[in-house]
Amino acid sequence: MARVSELLASGRTFSFEFFPPQSDAAQLTLGRTIAELEPLQPSFVSVTYGAAGGTRQRTREVVAWVRRETAITPMAHLTCQGHRRREIATLLAEYRDAGIDNILALGGDPPADPADARPSDYRYAAELVEDIQQLEHFSIGVAAHPDGHPRSPDRETDRRMLAAKLVRADFAITQFFFEAEHYVRLVGELAALGIDKPVLPGIMPVTNISQITRMARLSGAAVPGWVTARFDGLDDPSEVRRVGVSLATTLCAELLAAGAPGLHFYTLNRSTATREIYANLGLGVA
Repeated sequence: MARVSELLASGRTFSFEFFPPQSDAAQLTLGRTIAELEPLQPSFVSVTYGAAGGTRQRTREVVAWVRRETAITPMAHLTCQGHRRREIATLLAEYRDAGIDNILALGGDPPADPADARPSDYRYAAELVEDIQQLEHFSIGVAAHPDGHPRSPDRETDRRMLAAKLVRADFAITQFFFEAEHYVRLVGELAALGIDKPVLPGIMPVTNISQITRMARLSGAAVPGWVTARFDGLDDPSEVRRVGVSLATTLCAELLAAGAPGLHFYTLNRSTATREIYANLGLGVA
């Protein structure tokens, strides 16, 4: 299996993100989605990791399954929130032994109830990146927020923190956003700090406007009024998806024209919207 850093060095990448299923039915849905997307020959796929390690075992199982049963390169998300260094070391050893070469190192969100918080040896994702780098095994990615991390006091501070992570990491993947100029601004601000590592834009096709609004609130991404206006009065789910796919296709085309090193699709464990965007861009068959 390839390292994501090597894939990015050889050309544009097109990748998909999944989350670990929480039930047998959800497992079947994910398996079907991966089977439907595999013909598009994704460069790699990533699997998310629950807050405070809530889906740690399921993440490992899905990543290992992709590594074992498909020809797709997998990447495991790993958050440092609520973890001791010895726990992280154990999990990294398990991934290395399973032939997993790629890690997306994240800070993670604290639990909603402070009473559920677990002891942690980490404050920031940069500390996790440093520990992973010392193993000299994994290709390391980090998260980037075009509109700034919700806990950053301002965009300048956010960019300095991201630049510090990218000194050690190989690449970044952004949270979803809706306007290409936000991505271009992010890359330009990193360049001004001396950082030229690849930054993959994260694409979230709008298939459910209330869900996107809720996720944007949690991630700090702003949903422009012109985006929500495009969905006003739409009650038919297929029409909502059609408009969402159209908006995402336009955004993807603008990003590729602006020189983005690839596209990373947040699939929400469904394949239809991603396959339709691929077809619209001439990248694959829907």
